[in-house]
Amino acid sequence: MTALRMTSADLDLLPEPTDGRRYEIIDGELYVSKQPRFEHQFAADGVGAALRAWSDQSGRGVPVTAPGIIFENDDNVAPDLIWISYERMRTALWDDGHFHEAPELVVEVLSPGEKNAGRDRDLKPKVYSRQGVAEYWIVDTVARCVDVYRHDGDTLRHVRTVTDGEDLESPLLPGFRLRVGQVFFAGRL
Repeated sequence: MTALRMTSADLDLLPEPTDGRRYEIIDGELYVSKQPRFEHQFAADGVGAALRAWSDQSGRGVPVTAPGIIFENDDNVAPDLIWISYERMRTALWDDGHFHEAPELVVEVLSPGEKNAGRDRDLKPKVYSRQGVAEYWIVDTVARCVDVYRHDGDTLRHVRTVTDGEDLESPLLPGFRLRVGQVFFAGRL
């Protein structure tokens, strides 16, 4: 018996989620994520704000929160955040309002649970590698760090873990600098 492979057409048949859930297909398998927690969104917003400020200054591209990316009929993902150059966006953004080519940068914020972490640390890097994502950042709100992966021509490889008191920089984004600790909620309540 062969396993059922989900496709983009199958996603179109699913009811529109009203509770913030996200549907993704990775290698033909359906993954459903719950609404992200506060710390998750706070970190994603912090990285997005830094990318937006750099993008506004450089004029080179734009960050986008939770975009739909349809790489293949059986690879549809919704990362937490991407950064895409205006040059690449010309061909990547189709009339359906989704991206169909890899952005230069993908950012995922880890959600609680082994299954979620496994998807972000194991499955998604394989998809992003195949599709040509240049950089992949995994933001860990518990360990308060960012794991940086860069494409070496063959695959995405881990190059550095940037911790709470360090600056995140990227050759992809000349002049970009983010103090990693600024993206984590410091309990100001």
